[in-house]
Amino acid sequence: MGRRSFTEKHSASNPFFGFLGPTKDAKTVSALQGHLVAMSGEFVGTFRFLFLAYCGHSMVVDQSPVNQAGPNGTNSATSVVHIAMSYGFAVLVTIWTMYRISGGLFNPAVTLGLIVTGNIPLVRGLLLWPVQILASMVAAGVVSAIIPGNIRTVQTTLTPTMSVAQGVFLEMFLTAIFIMNILMLAAEKSKDTFIAPIGIGLTLFICEIAGVFYTGASLNPARSFGPCVAGRNFQHYHWIYWIGPLLGAIVAAGYYHFVKFFNYEDANPGQDSSGGDLSGS
Repeated sequence: MGRRSFTEKHSASNPFFGFLGPTKDAKTVSALQGHLVAMSGEFVGTFRFLFLAYCGHSMVVDQSPVNQAGPNGTNSATSVVHIAMSYGFAVLVTIWTMYRISGGLFNPAVTLGLIVTGNIPLVRGLLLWPVQILASMVAAGVVSAIIPGNIRTVQTTLTPTMSVAQGVFLEMFLTAIFIMNILMLAAEKSKDTFIAPIGIGLTLFICEIAGVFYTGASLNPARSFGPCVAGRNFQHYHWIYWIGPLLGAIVAAGYYHFVKFFNYEDANPGQDSSGGDLSGS
């Protein structure tokens, strides 16, 4: 059969042009290597998601004074929709690209939800947390450096009429809705799992519409933390963007455990079928 030619061995279709040897066999990859690859994917994915979202958010705020026509200098309804689109579609396209590498979490609250439900190991989750937070800081720093405007404009803040307690609970409920959808669309495998990124992106979009005006709709501690670091400015209530989403993850995980314990598939059978007789006769 002969040896492969130099051109075949060092083709551009081979990783690193084949100069580092053949592609690693899955059976020879250690757990540490797997964690490192997942961490790299989570860093790149979180950076991509938040870089796109922060840029889009900044554009909405800076584009025109008309976009800031809400009461007390808050975002108008039009601005809220555009900001929601920035985050919803940014997470959609990024998850669709990166989920095969790291799972496409990009969010410490989502990571907690998947740990509590047993969908990712504790060790993997603990390794991904600091990576997500670091990526958010880098994304905010890069956006701050390469586009005009103040990165503080993308920070999550309470509208003047919202109390801190209200902010905690709104963040909690919105995050619970978001993570429950992730659990049922992506963690629970079904025939429509391959289009889960669309459902997840649309879920974040509608949650952003519901919350941007009131709390900034963080739903993600990393999303809120990065701009505070880059802008050197932390609101005295910044903690709500950690406690609220993390509580939301626990709420979503609790209901997920409930429906799993009682075999939710039997409550409404046939929903994942390809058709046929579902009457049971």
